[in-house]
Amino acid sequence: MNTGLRITAFAAALAATFGTAYGVGEGLDPVVADRAPAHDEQHAPPARGTDGRAGHDTPPAGGLQISESGYRLDLRTPRGAAGHRTELRFTVRDDQGRAVTEYRREHDKELHLIVASRDLLTYRHLHPTRAADGTWATPVDLPRAGGYRVFADFTPAAEGARNLTLGADLAASGPYRPQELPPAGSTTRVDGYEVELTGALRPGRAGELRLSVSRDGKPVTDLQPYLGAYGHLVALRAGDLAYLHVHPGGEPGDGKTESGPAVSFTATAPSSGSYRLFLDFKHDGVVRTAAFTVHAGAAAETGTPAPEHSDGHGH
Repeated sequence: MNTGLRITAFAAALAATFGTAYGVGEGLDPVVADRAPAHDEQHAPPARGTDGRAGHDTPPAGGLQISESGYRLDLRTPRGAAGHRTELRFTVRDDQGRAVTEYRREHDKELHLIVASRDLLTYRHLHPTRAADGTWATPVDLPRAGGYRVFADFTPAAEGARNLTLGADLAASGPYRPQELPPAGSTTRVDGYEVELTGALRPGRAGELRLSVSRDGKPVTDLQPYLGAYGHLVALRAGDLAYLHVHPGGEPGDGKTESGPAVSFTATAPSSGSYRLFLDFKHDGVVRTAAFTVHAGAAAETGTPAPEHSDGHGH
């Protein structure tokens, strides 16, 4: 994947709840359930409008389809139990129904898997293992009952194949209590780190998002590379979970990219609306995730940071 923004198909129809928890911390923003690192950028399919249709100038909304370009996500475990570890099993199939067994490695992995709840409070970035027959498997904790979306980000090894993000629904059984999207805010804390966001997410227009990491009031200048970058950013649109995967400009070891405290991204929103941003960064050997709620376009407004909340982790 290239640096910059890559919107791929990672989204889904909004099902009752969508938790996005991924290590967000202290008092300013509800946390993400698991700590799972982000991954590679993705090649964008033909341009689509804000409704996901082709033929418009706005970026394509990713993750809204279970099949695309002759490939289909076959989720073998579409349900689990809240509060219990579930082994997710799935296969990517081609247009002949055959399991795909060869992939291009991108950001050190053949496939990146994201699991997010419909209320955007739980978020997991996982790296499953693949059996020889093409079946992928990984354990995942579903902290709360409700609807989740599973996103598979990959590039088949077949000649001419491009990067894809396919999405499928996952349900967790148990008593369900809906939750609201956390308020917008420019600062969040996770595990004693404070992350500040500057810049704006704009519909149909590229903008810079700059995230600065500090700890105990001091800038962190020794961020560690994770999957080939100092930071990974995923954005999910509230309502349908349209998926944006963005990577920072520059890369470790290029002689000009500093290892903190700031990591900058160029991103374009496919439409106006509310989004949850998930930044993965690595320091002291641990991958952490900071989450923000932002508004793009007409809905843009300055919000109050949400109180700390965490229901998971799992890079």
